[in-house]
Amino acid sequence: MSTGYAAPAGIATSELIEHFRPIFERIAAGAPERDLTRRLPHEEIAWLKEARFGAVRLSRDEGGFDATLEQEHVLLLELGAADSNFPQIWRNHFAFVEDVLFDDEAGRNERWRAKIAEGALFGGAWSETGGDSFFDMRTVLVEQDGRFLLNGEKFYSTGSLFADWIHVLAKGPDAADVSLVLIEADADGVTLIDDWSGVGQRLTGSGTTVLENVELPAGSWYPFAARSRYQEAVYQLNHLATLAGISRAAQRDLVNAVRTRPRAYPQGLGSVPREDAQIQEVVGRVSALASAAEASVRWAARGLDDIVSLLAPDPGSDDPIVVEALHTATIAVYEAQLTVTDAALTASTLLFDALSSSALGEQKALDRHWRNARTVASHNPRVYKARIVGDWHLNGTDPNAAFLGPLATRAADAAKV
Repeated sequence: MSTGYAAPAGIATSELIEHFRPIFERIAAGAPERDLTRRLPHEEIAWLKEARFGAVRLSRDEGGFDATLEQEHVLLLELGAADSNFPQIWRNHFAFVEDVLFDDEAGRNERWRAKIAEGALFGGAWSETGGDSFFDMRTVLVEQDGRFLLNGEKFYSTGSLFADWIHVLAKGPDAADVSLVLIEADADGVTLIDDWSGVGQRLTGSGTTVLENVELPAGSWYPFAARSRYQEAVYQLNHLATLAGISRAAQRDLVNAVRTRPRAYPQGLGSVPREDAQIQEVVGRVSALASAAEASVRWAARGLDDIVSLLAPDPGSDDPIVVEALHTATIAVYEAQLTVTDAALTASTLLFDALSSSALGEQKALDRHWRNARTVASHNPRVYKARIVGDWHLNGTDPNAAFLGPLATRAADAAKV
């Protein structure tokens, strides 16, 4: 197998931040208003696309920035501090980028990298309501009279309302297959509905996608099992960058509120809140939580960068050293999920201990930090990751088995038929 990927030649993190921070600041300025009015950020997403945000992981030769995964997640963390909806909007996109960094023998991935370099945004439509499990799907890709047609309905279609392309998880085209199918977001038969009703992350475009006889040319899909071997960890790390960004936003808004608040409680220990030792203690705790969350994200991302380098010569390598490194890096992400989730939920709650009831005013929108943290943390509950981490440490169980096992069982059952 040929590979189109080489380890990044290196770009300074400060250079990346300098390029994107002005856009992040513009996004942050409108975050409370967007949350209050539920205005979808189409204009703001266009700013990021124009700046080639989605191409940060591509090589400079292909129109990217040569960024590492750690650097990408530093950007996502800062973007999350500006508005936590945005990293989640890009979540499916950046996971897909990792799928196509390596060339396959058919040259499929070069085509997709070119579209990413041009600014295309890739959304996702994987999950369905009902069913017994994640892989119990009713969405199918079938061949009829020489035409390939995609039919089904998806929920949690994160980012798709803003996307140029959507990757859809489907059964088919053969009975044993589970495929990722690439469709244009405005193709005939595609309907995108903004019906996400969660308490938080209201602007992520995580609603319903309806697929009715969407016709596809051959080669518009690839096996789910052929996605990048560390993709599941990348998906989780995006959520952690979002949560760490929320922690930092809570700390930022808390500091600004205390600095400008002139009125002290009668029981307070200072003439103004910023001189009150008890208030200072709360600010210190929230600041420490935010810093710990950021450090955990960067630590876990470095492990994934090591995996990318190991896989570059041979993405399909089954060398025991590579396999063990992949497991270790995945576990690092799952361990970080436990600490970062705790940090975000605690920071976004504690900030109210240092403020008065006036902080509950709807226009201040401070409640969005907890609502958004609770929502992101609920998408992949930490209780399952804690068990996986413990099982790996005690028994060496493959932390990716939950996703790979059902596919192997499905293929075996189809072969028997």
